[in-house]
Amino acid sequence: MIKNIIFDFGGVIVTLEPRQAVERFAALGLPDAETHLDAYTQSGIFGALEEGKIDRETFRKKLSRLCGRDISHEECRWAWLGYAKEVPQRNIEALKELRRRGYRLIMLSNTNEYMMSWAMSKEFSRNLDAECLEGKAAREYFDAAYLSYEVGYMKPDERFFKHVLHSEGITPEESLFLDDGKRNVEAAGALGINTMLTVNGEDWVEKLLAMSPKM
Repeated sequence: MIKNIIFDFGGVIVTLEPRQAVERFAALGLPDAETHLDAYTQSGIFGALEEGKIDRETFRKKLSRLCGRDISHEECRWAWLGYAKEVPQRNIEALKELRRRGYRLIMLSNTNEYMMSWAMSKEFSRNLDAECLEGKAAREYFDAAYLSYEVGYMKPDERFFKHVLHSEGITPEESLFLDDGKRNVEAAGALGINTMLTVNGEDWVEKLLAMSPKM
């Protein structure tokens, strides 16, 4: 019986727009921006930031050197937030309904401080559809959040999933993981976690609610 639902953030809760992020970093002066950025797992200084190996200031300095000019933290944040296209209202309503049904909801995300400065603030739900004026941070819709830059692991590293299972005191068999990355879903499945592969921007709500009855 599924008791815990683990969600990827970008590409599941938030619809991603990787092209916009590439364009913004290119606008800052980053050469070959497309080779530095990935929709699922970052590398280089981008991966180091998301894995917690460097902090925001070190990232800013290294990005400045790559761009050949001084880049501010505000510019870094603007470029990173290019990834966030929208937060569909249906996704937020689904999270609320799943909690009402008794499920423990967990966020597991490859991310960084710049993205979370938005997601974990009241700006998050102000970016929802026009009729939503909740002004809540993403964390308020979850029971726990595990972020790559905080725990020091990135999906699809099995240690990230094991860390969540151990910290939560939950079993793979009683957990379901949603992600839009095939490698991430395969890594979770190899540990015995139930999985659902989603598609960035597509509606997963009806399918998930149909397989998640009240507990």
